[in-house]
Amino acid sequence: MGSKPTSSGNGRLSVAKTRKLYIDGAFVRSESGRSFVETGPGGVAVNVAWASRKDVRDAVSAARRRLPAWSALTAYNRGQILYRLAEMIESRSGEFAELVLAQEGCGEAAARAEVEAAVDRWVWYAGWTDKIGHLAASVNPVAGPYFNFSLPEPTGVVAVFAPASLLGITSVLAPVMAAGNVAVMVAGERGSLVAASLAEAVATSDFPAGSVNILTGRQPELAGTVSTHRGIDGLDLSGLLPELRAEAESGAAGSVKRVFSEGAPDWTGLPGVSRVLSFVEVKTVWHPIGI
Repeated sequence: MGSKPTSSGNGRLSVAKTRKLYIDGAFVRSESGRSFVETGPGGVAVNVAWASRKDVRDAVSAARRRLPAWSALTAYNRGQILYRLAEMIESRSGEFAELVLAQEGCGEAAARAEVEAAVDRWVWYAGWTDKIGHLAASVNPVAGPYFNFSLPEPTGVVAVFAPASLLGITSVLAPVMAAGNVAVMVAGERGSLVAASLAEAVATSDFPAGSVNILTGRQPELAGTVSTHRGIDGLDLSGLLPELRAEAESGAAGSVKRVFSEGAPDWTGLPGVSRVLSFVEVKTVWHPIGI
């Protein structure tokens, strides 16, 4: 399951890279064995793993198991890991620029600029990890001999539908991880090569296995399974095809998922903290004074 072999120029064939799913820290083929063809750099046809409903369930189970480990890390440590991912993308900027050029059809300069913007955005959200508490927490005035604290906690397992761009993928995934959630990301056919390469960077960035799971497939097939899965606590539908959003929102209502959606987001705009706060729950604690 890889690219068509090509000559490296010295008489030998280059090693074709496989494009697999990333579930629980491992690169696996779809349980169905299916794949679809995308056009990679240089017009080369690339086979990409085609995730099934079973793959979605496996990814959610992995994320649920890893939630305690990831959310228990200090905010500073999570920020270090997000920053490490930015380093990994930076070190492979040439490869990512080629993929952006092939999948998004922009010019070379625009592709390089998008990779740089994605790196900067990971760094930006890395800096937010230890500031969420200052923004969302408070000490509340109450009547009586009590302390009353409001504290932010991660929502849990969040599924995000990946837009068809590296900057868009970064914009939906980074805030979810910065807030201490674990993620199941579903990339459609457009953007699948970028998502698969991002999985390789994630695997070398100290994220606990299973905290980030990346699936490539077809949104019309997977959207219903994702939106109705009771192991998922939140959804970001911003990268989902517009014609599928209403059905996904209806499916999410059955298990009272937290849903975030933007109609036509401008991924090149300044990032905000609204996505971070959209997947944070505020817990209020009462404590008697003097005890």
